[in-house]
Amino acid sequence: MGGVSVAPTEIERPESSEVPVEVPEPDVPWATVVHNDPVNLMSYVTYVFQSYFGYPKEKAKKLMRDVHHKGRAVVSTGSREEMERDVQAMHGYGLWATLTQER
Repeated sequence: MGGVSVAPTEIERPESSEVPVEVPEPDVPWATVVHNDPVNLMSYVTYVFQSYFGYPKEKAKKLMRDVHHKGRAVVSTGSREEMERDVQAMHGYGLWATLTQER
């Protein structure tokens, strides 16, 4: 057996630690940013936004145009963990994406 033993009542009992267990997220959300690249076709970028994020065609096209004309577009926002997942997914599709904290 391990050297440390803790009575189960000590683990289950403290009511004060049950409520504030969540660490509050900062007010500033994290974002997945897709950047323009010379490789991917605009139709492919639109397809990725529709298939991965489930965006309607018009929203996906608008985001694609922002990437193409402005050089970047915020394609999703949320917790850091969610945005890390989205960035990795964009990389999986061959898109250039970064994680940033919106200010």
